[in-house]
Amino acid sequence: MKHTDVKQIFAQPDEFCGKQITVCGWVRTARDSKSVAFIELNDGTSFKNLQLVFDKEKVNENDIRTVSVVGAAIKAKGEVVKSEKNGCELNVNEITLLGECPGDYPLQKKRHTLEFLRTIPHLRVRTRYFEALFAVRDQLSHAIHGYFHRNGYKYVHAPIITGSDCEGAGEMFRVTTQPWDAKAKTEDEYYASDFFGKKAGLTVSAQLEGEMAAMGLGRIYTFGPTFRAEHSNTTRHAAEFWQIEPEVCFADIDDIIEIAEDFIKSIISDVLKNCPDEIDFFNTWVAPGVKDRLTDVLKHNFGRIDYTEAIEILKKSGKEFKYPVEWGCDLQTEHERYLTDEYFKKPVFVVNYPADIKAFYMKQNPDGKTVAATDLLVPGVGEIIGCSEREADLEKLKAAMLKRNMPLEAYTQYLDTRKFGSVPHSGFGLGFERAIMYITGIANIRDTLLFPRTVENL
Repeated sequence: MKHTDVKQIFAQPDEFCGKQITVCGWVRTARDSKSVAFIELNDGTSFKNLQLVFDKEKVNENDIRTVSVVGAAIKAKGEVVKSEKNGCELNVNEITLLGECPGDYPLQKKRHTLEFLRTIPHLRVRTRYFEALFAVRDQLSHAIHGYFHRNGYKYVHAPIITGSDCEGAGEMFRVTTQPWDAKAKTEDEYYASDFFGKKAGLTVSAQLEGEMAAMGLGRIYTFGPTFRAEHSNTTRHAAEFWQIEPEVCFADIDDIIEIAEDFIKSIISDVLKNCPDEIDFFNTWVAPGVKDRLTDVLKHNFGRIDYTEAIEILKKSGKEFKYPVEWGCDLQTEHERYLTDEYFKKPVFVVNYPADIKAFYMKQNPDGKTVAATDLLVPGVGEIIGCSEREADLEKLKAAMLKRNMPLEAYTQYLDTRKFGSVPHSGFGLGFERAIMYITGIANIRDTLLFPRTVENL
C-alpha cells in the first residue's frame, strides 16, 4: 500500500508540512482528552515516533478508540503540521485498523526488564531498547563493509560447513544427515555413510580460508556467522555469533595493530555520526557516560604493552583476583578490565603472548617463548579483537603443529600457502556482538542478537 516512511517526514519536515500523506505503523502509546486524542506511531524506519493528533469533531470517537490500542497496526491519513515539541506531527482525518492487538499483548507497560524481554524475542524488537539496538547493529554493519571497501579489501565468503576446527578455538557443532539411530561399528564407518563422507561441522572461524584467499587477493575480509558449542553461560558468550576477520599480505604485527586501531576508530565514528538518537538513548538509559567514552577514544592513541609487562602490572596492582596471575597464564576478564578500566583508562593492545597459550599459526618470536600476537582490550568489555602475524615459515609452522599433535595431512591445503610463494601476513578477528556491546554499553550479549542461541536456548 502506498504510504510515507516516518523517517522521511522527520528528515524533510519543511517539504512535508501542509501536505496530505498516509502513514502506517504500530501504536506505541495512546492518550485521550475531551476534544483531542493522541497516538505515538512507529513504523520501524525511525527511532522517533510520529505523533498522530485526532480532532474529535472531525474523526469519529469510536474509530479513534478502535485504533488507540498499544500494539495495534494502523494506517492514518492526514496533514503534516509543524509542532514546537515534536518538530512535526500528523493531523489525522482518516484512520484504518490494519491489525488488532488483544489485551494479552505482553508489552503494555513502557518499561520491562531485559530478563523478561528475553522470553519474548519475537516481540521485543518493538521496544525502544531494541529499536535502538538494531539501528546501531545495522549501521555498524554498513560501517564495517564501508571501511574495508574504501581501503581496497575484497569481501570473500568463507564456507560455514567445514572439516576444520581452525585453531581448536572451541567445540564444534556437528553437521550430519545421518539418522539419530544410525548403526555403525566405528567412527570412520559412521562418517563414511554421511553426506560428505567425513566428519563435518559448523565453522568456528573463517581465518584459515581467509589466509588462503589473501595469498592471491592481497587484502581480504570475511564477515559472517561463526559457531561455538561451548557450555559458557556467561554474559559475553553465545553459541552463534558474527565475526569480522580481515587478512593482509605483506603486513607484520605492527602493521596489523595500526590497521586494527584505525578500523575501530572508523566504525565508532560512523555510528556516532549516523545514530545520534540511538546513542543518546543508550547514554541516558543503559550506560551513562558511554557517549563521552566513545568520543574520548577517537581523540587518543590506544595503549600498547608487552604481555610480560602486563603481568607485572597486575601482580603489583594490590588487587585480589579470582584467577591468580603468573607469567604464562591466559588473561581473564578481571585482568583485562583492570588494565583497561583502572590502569590505562583506554583501549590497550597487549602484545607478545606466550606461545603455549596461543594458536599454532602465530609467528614465533626470536626469544623462542612468545609469539607475535596481540589482543585489543577495551574498557567495559575486555578483549574485543584477537590479532597476530602469521607464521610464514613452512618448517616452523609444521613444528608448531606437530608439537600440538595436529595431523599435518588434514591441513595440506593450508600448508601449501607456505610452500608456494609464502609471504609475511597478518590478520585479526573481531566479534561483532562484542563490538556492539562496547559501542552501546549493553552488558549481555543476549541483548545484541535477534534470536540469541545459548546453552539450552534455541
